[in-house]
Amino acid sequence: MIEPSDPGPQTEIVRLNKAVKTYQMGTQEVHALAGIDIAFEKGGFWAIMGPSGSGKSTMMNVLGCLDRLTSGLYYLEGQDISRLDDDALSELRLKYLGFIFQSFNLIPQLSVQRNIELPLYYLGWDAIRSAQRARELAEDVGLGDRLHHRPTELSGGQMQRVAIARALSNDPQIIFADEPTGNLDSHTGVQIMELLAKLNAAGKTIVMVTHEPNIAQYARSRLHMIDGQIDRIEESS
Repeated sequence: MIEPSDPGPQTEIVRLNKAVKTYQMGTQEVHALAGIDIAFEKGGFWAIMGPSGSGKSTMMNVLGCLDRLTSGLYYLEGQDISRLDDDALSELRLKYLGFIFQSFNLIPQLSVQRNIELPLYYLGWDAIRSAQRARELAEDVGLGDRLHHRPTELSGGQMQRVAIARALSNDPQIIFADEPTGNLDSHTGVQIMELLAKLNAAGKTIVMVTHEPNIAQYARSRLHMIDGQIDRIEESS
């Protein structure tokens, strides 16, 4: 059961210092991130916004350790992870981060339970413990009666709930959500955002990319990007 918790004094969970990410596009060098300085507080709920090409997806990929900075520093809970090798980054993602994608990224051949359990398999959990964790999480997201269904037997909203449960399976420090309502109708999108808000109220740090202002309103901090730089940050009262 997801219960609200008191996060206590806010502390920094992520910091980027002079973060630069460049890509070579033919003969042109594109600065997807152009010297970003930003800190994210533990227990925060952030929406990263901006037009196409603004750098918001690159920011998400860097924060989620799916891509590396060209230069600059990335601190996760005070540890500089900028120089970690691929194996160390993979382990960090597996143990400390959770991901929710617009396209759900579920494995169609596996049941709801097996999809939720997948990260735990790679963490070396035994079958009994993994199954119990999956059942608990399925209940938390309202899918306790769908454990043996496959993704093709679910609605879009139900598939995204499975993806959220899977993201929670390793009890991550941060949940990264990339356009989590992009493939959903507006009513289902509201339900998913209410679930994410509930998780945030229970103490989870959430960093979300969205282009929809009404979805961004669920976040307490809205970071607007343009041309690889931070344009402004808005805070909810």
